[in-house]
Amino acid sequence: MEFYKHTGKMALGSRLRQISALITDDAAKIYKLYGFKFSPKWFPVFYTLYEKGHMTITDIANFIGHSQPSVTKIIREMIHDGLVLQHQKSPDKRQNIVCLSENGLKTAEEMMKFQAADIEKALEGVMSESKHNLWEALEEWENLLTQKPLYQRVVQQKKQREVGDVIIVNYEQKYRNAFAALNEEWISAYFELEDSDRKALHHPEKNIIDKDGHILVALIGEEVVGVCALIKMDDPVYDYELAKMAVSPSARGKNIGFQLARAVINKARDLGASTLYLESNTLLKPAISLYYKLGFTEVTGRPSPYKRCNIQMELTL
Repeated sequence: MEFYKHTGKMALGSRLRQISALITDDAAKIYKLYGFKFSPKWFPVFYTLYEKGHMTITDIANFIGHSQPSVTKIIREMIHDGLVLQHQKSPDKRQNIVCLSENGLKTAEEMMKFQAADIEKALEGVMSESKHNLWEALEEWENLLTQKPLYQRVVQQKKQREVGDVIIVNYEQKYRNAFAALNEEWISAYFELEDSDRKALHHPEKNIIDKDGHILVALIGEEVVGVCALIKMDDPVYDYELAKMAVSPSARGKNIGFQLARAVINKARDLGASTLYLESNTLLKPAISLYYKLGFTEVTGRPSPYKRCNIQMELTL
């Protein structure tokens, strides 16, 4: 098909549906060929009842991997056509048990006698003409997509692509509002904005940059999606503080926090720093987990200008 040559793998679902439609249309003709008034969509339920006997609708749905409403609808249709009986209750009295009727059993036996064998031979002929074993490939794909669904695989690819779209640049005055807004957003969501926050966020040049500090900015295109500061400390133990890290809610899940923190750590190394310090709150579990991942360890006993601080950490470079 020319269309699928153009779309490639992106149209896999559409192509499978088209193949399924071709086979289903032929299946309907085959049932008529052998004199059966039978809908192809009934077959999984019908064959299961033939093989296993009495079952609840829930058990059938679980066995064939269909939804319960779908199986219920099929059962009703087959009851209407006299192929299925529903006249018993499960032991807990809450579910109906269904089985093939006498006519259903007779139909099944007749199908198995000639039609099933002819179909089997016909499909073996298709397989012998084919370079690939579709049946084995389908089983393999089902197993792979059960272990890791296609949606999950696409989410992973999307994240990997978006990580590559992120660039980290040095602070410029044009990023001042974004630096303040991103930090104020997360601080206000969990805590109360404090005077120390306002000084650093609204006057970053005066309070960070002009004091030998640095601010890094994460961009996707022209959009600021993350910020992080490296503040010079007047301290006998620590050279710099990693602070004021914030990621836009719309860009979370793209590993931006990790990229920013790692870039700030590398910046500190380039500046000849030997130690880094940070303050946080254990309520911010993703952030704390990130710091541990980066190699920070907890320290105690240092005074803090922030009321919200309940954990302090350090990193030896």
